[in-house]
Amino acid sequence: MSTIFDFLTVGAFIAMAAVYFMRANGDQKLMMRLLIPAIGFAVANQLGNRGYSFFAVVLLVGSAAYATYLLRGHKLDGSDRSS
Repeated sequence: MSTIFDFLTVGAFIAMAAVYFMRANGDQKLMMRLLIPAIGFAVANQLGNRGYSFFAVVLLVGSAAYATYLLRGHKLDGSDRSS
């Protein structure tokens, strides 16, 4: 880990995974939805490491916002708020 993007994306992924394990109770549907921001974090890391800082930051913020949206809409009992 040599760049700020390494630390930011790994930290964001760890935080997302920790919240998932604390709140989701093994919900596979939510885990599949969280693959999108997880891939976004990985791509943001690669973009940042290659010098495309603007695109990396935009993708990192977007992925974090989407993960937050998914995890905030998820109740502790495993059901979605929308239903």
